[in-house]
Amino acid sequence: MNQSQPLAERMRPKTLEDYVGQGHLVGEEALLGRVIKSGQIPSMILWGPPGVGKTTLATIISETLDRPFYTLSAINSGVKDVREVIAKAQGAGLFRGNAVLFIDEIHRFSKSQQDSLLGAVEKGDITLIGATTENPSFEVIPALLSRCQVYVLKPFTEEQLQALIHRAVNEDEVLKQRAIEVKETGALLRLSGGDGRRLLNVFELVVNSGPQGKLVVTDELVHKVVEANPTMYDKAGEMHYDIASAFIKSIRGSDPNAAVYYLARMIEGGEDPKFIARRMLIAASEDIGNANPTALVMATTTFQAVERIGYPESRIILSQCATYLASSPKSNAAYEAIGMAQQTVRQTGNLSVPMHIRNAPTDMMKDLGYGKDYNYSHENPGNFAAQEYLPKAISGTVFYKPGDNARERQMREHLRNLWKQKYGY
Repeated sequence: MNQSQPLAERMRPKTLEDYVGQGHLVGEEALLGRVIKSGQIPSMILWGPPGVGKTTLATIISETLDRPFYTLSAINSGVKDVREVIAKAQGAGLFRGNAVLFIDEIHRFSKSQQDSLLGAVEKGDITLIGATTENPSFEVIPALLSRCQVYVLKPFTEEQLQALIHRAVNEDEVLKQRAIEVKETGALLRLSGGDGRRLLNVFELVVNSGPQGKLVVTDELVHKVVEANPTMYDKAGEMHYDIASAFIKSIRGSDPNAAVYYLARMIEGGEDPKFIARRMLIAASEDIGNANPTALVMATTTFQAVERIGYPESRIILSQCATYLASSPKSNAAYEAIGMAQQTVRQTGNLSVPMHIRNAPTDMMKDLGYGKDYNYSHENPGNFAAQEYLPKAISGTVFYKPGDNARERQMREHLRNLWKQKYGY
């Protein structure tokens, strides 16, 4: 055993018997477990959160099957690498059509990269195993997805995470040499977020930071060690949500310096750039909205850009967007408006649409009064005609209240000129 390896790697199971969790997939009566033991596996996508055993399961399959096994990472592999593996598989003599290709983080493959796999999978030249933390319905092209079985892996339970800790203390060759008592596990479990690899990484950090003599692991000690390592960042646990929350609150609070700092924390922690971009898309509408509509355009463009450009370059795009959003005027008026409108719908139910603005595609509907007396706005001065659009029961209700910023003050004045005092503008 290589003692310089991280604890999580040293404790990686080698057989299905040692594999922790996912009993619904690889238990004694589970279909995937039986399929693996039979040696006749289909192409598959393993979908689940980080650190629940996707790569480990693929490694166990590679050890179980007497077949050529190739591994690629979508982070640093391209179409050229895929074609080289396919060429090897097609020229593998007796093993032709029997090779297995494992692609970690397959959701990071672009459409063209996934297209390069399609022919070989369809012809049976390779059996594909893809691992992803993202919903394959959105991240894997339909043609490839239709040729794969999707297996969903679940986060570890509290009991399974505790079992991983005690197994490490009792079986790892390095930790067995230490006098370690695990007195409390609450902080470790919260920081893990159900991620077994994260759990063992934090546990190893705590052990290595402790005294060389007897070590008693408590929640207080875990928090103390983690707080002393500010570059730590867990992509699924408690700190993940704390830093993401701090990032968004810094944007909302118009502090570009804090926003770019928390952005750096996420980038240094290996956060998926699409996760960051999605958060900024939401903030652009929820916290800025009509105070600066260009913010949503910027955030949308950022999301599209980071889909095409990975690290390290995408960090610049993310920084540009984060600082722009943080520096923009703020308004949550649109956010408040839809919230109030939804609450009204839930309280009042399906109120009748006023007859004059109903659609009237048939003569019968016209005879019933659908569309009668509708005043076409563009046939009036200023392209505006004062008429009621809301159902009678909630006529005059104000949902959208323009915010107190330059752009929305203009909108407020425009609406006041149109509607006078009807909506209280």
